[in-house]
Amino acid sequence: MGREIHIKAGGIELRAELNDTETAEAIWKALPFKAKASLWGEEIYFRIPVRRGLEAGRDEVEAGDLGYWPEGNAFCIFFGPTPASRGNEIRPASAVTVFGKVVGDAGGLRQVPSGALVSVERESGG
Repeated sequence: MGREIHIKAGGIELRAELNDTETAEAIWKALPFKAKASLWGEEIYFRIPVRRGLEAGRDEVEAGDLGYWPEGNAFCIFFGPTPASRGNEIRPASAVTVFGKVVGDAGGLRQVPSGALVSVERESGG
């Protein structure tokens, strides 16, 4: 992988690894950025300065996946079911490009309130 990012959301800090999609490359080049968190079920999302179409779009994701939602130019962090989910599945509002994954458990994000400041930057030394 080689491209690691550091995410701070409220009092929670996470590390994530980007995959080798073109979307991940575009996001890497745009870092760092800060935004206010919006919540949709167990998903945090926020607008970022990247505009891309859908790349290998997925209608269902896994806990810890990072997704880019083209309809909102949004960076999404999934950590559990959303209002669109059926059962325990994790379903975005519409298809997303999965561009990375949180290292470890993303469940701590349940503590992050809507409107909390989120910052994303390249991992030091990475």
